[in-house]
Amino acid sequence: MHGTMAYMARPDRIARRRDLGVILPGARSVAVVGLDYRTAAVARDVLNEPTRGRIAAYAWGADYHTVMGARLKALAEGLAGTHKPYVDTGAVLERSHAQQAGFGFIGKNTMLIHPRHGSTFFLGEIVTDAEFDQYDRPIEAAPTCGTCTRCLNACPTEAFPRPHVLDARRCISYHTIENKGAIPEDLRANFGNWVFGCDVCQDVCPFQRFAPVTPETAFLPTSAERAAPPLDWLLTMDDAAFHERFSGSAVVRAGRARLTRNACVAAGNSGEVALIPLLERLAVGGDEIVRAHAAWAINRLARPGG
Repeated sequence: MHGTMAYMARPDRIARRRDLGVILPGARSVAVVGLDYRTAAVARDVLNEPTRGRIAAYAWGADYHTVMGARLKALAEGLAGTHKPYVDTGAVLERSHAQQAGFGFIGKNTMLIHPRHGSTFFLGEIVTDAEFDQYDRPIEAAPTCGTCTRCLNACPTEAFPRPHVLDARRCISYHTIENKGAIPEDLRANFGNWVFGCDVCQDVCPFQRFAPVTPETAFLPTSAERAAPPLDWLLTMDDAAFHERFSGSAVVRAGRARLTRNACVAAGNSGEVALIPLLERLAVGGDEIVRAHAAWAINRLARPGG
């Protein structure tokens, strides 16, 4: 169910996930760290405004790869032996290692959930050949999701075929970030105004009420436009404007064309016919995939009732 992410099925990646010794010969230990990113800096009515393109909260501020990567490197320098740090990179089963280290449990939405931090935190690891004096263990009698199915029921595209299983081919985050091709037409109307990632299955989780606001100021958006830029701006931005606004954030990894493609889908779902002229410009030139999504959005907005 990994869609176009073929690297996940590569034999060498599978071997690394099965045995950290393939990554670092003689590996004996893994140090796992977490860093909260939840912030209440942007009002919900702004995020939910149909004429804005919503970005997942983890990407509002500085790129977490950079922030945590620097800290992991500093931490690793204090360890004996040979080590390799990872921040959502490489074939490392982060959530599994974190669960064993006492970070919580894997929820029905496949997220790692900490009883007092929810799931809005980043994970980082240091694989080392050093042996520690002591090791943490999974939380004894850790809570679980129980009979709760809020995340499964709330997913706009029904991306969970069953509890603890995510079908990336139906996931908004996958399509808006990882998918470089066309977004399936039968899913687009359910994307709402999401243009980069999706937070729905985390936002509805009851454990999120315990999630603290991060003290890390690097994760704060510089403005509301970094969290939910207006769709008319997204539909007309050029490369210079794209990099000026999103430089240093995870959004840059998607690239301007892909973000514009996503904005076309959000525009089609907005009900805002004033966006049609902007979409018409995109439908006649430039990127082929963007053209197709712009045409879809125009047709959707032009239909009676949207």
